[in-house]
Amino acid sequence: MAEQYKTVLFFGAPGAGKGTQGELIGSVPGFFHMSTGDMFRSLDRNSEAGKKFESYSSKGELVPDEVTIELWQDYMNQRIADGSYDPNTMLLILDGLPRTVNQAKVIDPLIDVLAVVHLNAKDKEAMVARLRERALKQNRADDAKEDVVRNRLDIYERETRPVLDVYDDALVHDVDAINTMAMVMSEVLSIIAPIHAAHLSRANA
Repeated sequence: MAEQYKTVLFFGAPGAGKGTQGELIGSVPGFFHMSTGDMFRSLDRNSEAGKKFESYSSKGELVPDEVTIELWQDYMNQRIADGSYDPNTMLLILDGLPRTVNQAKVIDPLIDVLAVVHLNAKDKEAMVARLRERALKQNRADDAKEDVVRNRLDIYERETRPVLDVYDDALVHDVDAINTMAMVMSEVLSIIAPIHAAHLSRANA
């Protein structure tokens, strides 16, 4: 890849709405939403990449950071090849990656991070309630248990939230994740729409 992908990172604790907002923004022309969950689910288990992923997931092991980034590169190349993502005119919205400080370092040469949208849920009790409600609606029995939900939030604080410190404070935009879906989307677009316009202007220059 000759140039880095122009990228906006969506960041936030489990239940903060990264996936929901990513899908909404991804439906707006000029933005391409990519989540690691979608990537892993799209893998052909009989392909070389699929077998590599399966060798870890079948044992219940976390996929190593370098392998995750390698799979991500393959996925992005496929999206460019099938025409769903044009890096020259579209902003890449990354949801769920990087998840660790090491992932941030490994992926750094491949992306040009123009902004980090931090869906900030300051009210932890509201987040616990939201995750439990979502789990019940989606029939995720384990996630409906309060101790499981609190553990997921603790893991996020311990392992993933430090990724924010990798990026310059000027790039990080806090958005109230507990607001209504429409208000959150409106605020997110107010941050990233000008960034996309500038990207498009450079591409057309």
